[in-house]
Amino acid sequence: MKIGTTIRAHRLQRGMSQGDIEKKTGLLRCYLSRVENGHTVPSLDTLSKIAVALDLPISQFFADDSLGRQLNTQKLSDEELRFLTQVRRYSTNLNEGDRKLLLAMVRKFAATAKRA
Repeated sequence: MKIGTTIRAHRLQRGMSQGDIEKKTGLLRCYLSRVENGHTVPSLDTLSKIAVALDLPISQFFADDSLGRQLNTQKLSDEELRFLTQVRRYSTNLNEGDRKLLLAMVRKFAATAKRA
């Protein structure tokens, strides 16, 4: 069971950065990075803060769900992560419809790039 991988998967699914979690929890980004990369095991109190920031029940971190497995099989390169972080940063000023359109375009591009 990899709690850090699960946290990262849910964070990315919600389009949140580690900085967003930092703002909501008071936990430092470097600490969140260590948790997500499996270098640090968070306490239940810390998991509770992260769960609230992600709007999840704390039990979700212990569930054997497909989101964590999907992230394990779909590793992103540093370049891809930087790109997605930039997309997320610039999309905050978009309305919901435009954000969905942008996401659809990114998914289409990613699917095309994987076939190449």
